[in-house]
Amino acid sequence: MLTFNGNLKVYVALEPCDMRKSFNTLSALVRNHLALDPLSGAAFLFTNKSRRLIKILYFDGTGYWVVAKRLEKGTFSWPRDIGGQRRKLVLKPTALAMLTDGIDLRDGLQRPWYELQ
Repeated sequence: MLTFNGNLKVYVALEPCDMRKSFNTLSALVRNHLALDPLSGAAFLFTNKSRRLIKILYFDGTGYWVVAKRLEKGTFSWPRDIGGQRRKLVLKPTALAMLTDGIDLRDGLQRPWYELQ
């Protein structure tokens, strides 16, 4: 079972990537593009250009997990690098939960299209 605790390091790839990537190519992207160790036990988040799909790569000590979420309506509020120099951003696990729950990380408000009926 995939569970995350409050000590989890979460890295967000700021640039969109090809969502056809899976275990091997996402771990290579972590190693070569983000300059991090994909076996570190951190969660690595990726999105596509439209920001309607995210993937999380996570190594639990025995193997990789790749978890995906595709929105049927709207887009994820994806962090941006204002200066244009960074490739990754560190999030707290609570911010990861907010991002996947449709909360805009800039103002903390849930997007109207994301409200559950």
